[in-house]
Amino acid sequence: MRIGSILENQTIEKRIAITPEIVKKYITLGFEVCLIENFGLHLGIKDDEFRNLGVNIAKDEAEVLNSSDILVQHGLPSEDKISNIKENQTLVGVLNPYNNKEKLDNLVRKKINLFSLELLPRITRAQSMDILSSQANLAGYKAVIESFANFEKAIPMMMTAAGTVPAAKVLVVGAGVAGLQAIATAKRMGAIVFGTDVRMASKEQVESLGGKFLTVEGSENLETEGGYAKEASEDFKKKQEELLYETLNKIDIVICTALIPGKKAPLIIKENMIENMKSGSVIYDLAAVQGGNTAFTEVDKTIDKNGVRIMGDSNILNKLPISASNLYSKNVFNFIDNLFDKENKKININLDDEIIEKTLIK
Repeated sequence: MRIGSILENQTIEKRIAITPEIVKKYITLGFEVCLIENFGLHLGIKDDEFRNLGVNIAKDEAEVLNSSDILVQHGLPSEDKISNIKENQTLVGVLNPYNNKEKLDNLVRKKINLFSLELLPRITRAQSMDILSSQANLAGYKAVIESFANFEKAIPMMMTAAGTVPAAKVLVVGAGVAGLQAIATAKRMGAIVFGTDVRMASKEQVESLGGKFLTVEGSENLETEGGYAKEASEDFKKKQEELLYETLNKIDIVICTALIPGKKAPLIIKENMIENMKSGSVIYDLAAVQGGNTAFTEVDKTIDKNGVRIMGDSNILNKLPISASNLYSKNVFNFIDNLFDKENKKININLDDEIIEKTLIK
């Protein structure tokens, strides 16, 4: 069987789905690997590095798309490229069924097997395939680095002969994978860190990383069975607003990570809260693409509101494409390894396997 991948639209996505390290694993499984010319050149990986591992380098994208039994990508390819995918081929990636329903329905009608990895169930066996966690870890780290670079004061406390420089105070909104990594990174860099989340289970995790957990009085545990946050009640939102309004006046840097799967990002930091913040404060909004957690977030722009800088990238992982590609390609390989019938050398769509059943687009 042949597995292949083509370049994404590099203006929006620099990650690749197959790295040299992973090529070896696919070949050991019995796959041929086919990649488009200059597949990893933007990451400093020359074609010869792939060729020396036994990869077939194609000059034409159509050749990769037509000849591959399995295509692994990050996002859904454009429509002109999709037209080259044939019946019974398999496409694996982050296909975003919420926004691409019509396109995916058309592919299903063409009898193309589609697996969207953001739909993986949160079970122990799927952890090595969990692209959301691996990428969110990097995003949480990078959000802290970006916000600290735009904060015009020192981060750790410094005691000097001229006096003491106080430590910066950081608030992380949302204590999922990205939020917890943001807390850990900010703490390692010497900040005083606070965390808040609608899921009470996250309190212990925040505190284990050295953060102080901000709790809404009388709060309920707003956690789904899958471990994600669910939408809060109006009463909870009101109490949360009061807590944040008072807290944000003392905070230097805010990292926003709050998301609800399949929905617009919740608006948490409102206009009056930002007006109450100190001039020179920084907000980095990881939820920018989904609408943002603040009243003023704009994608790929730095907005200044009364001296408060509000930032949010369309794809922060384009600033860490090598690390992100390494982790993503490992996640994808582990998924293919589970999907592949090694004895008969074919794809086995076993709907009794929860991982396969949950990620298959029907």
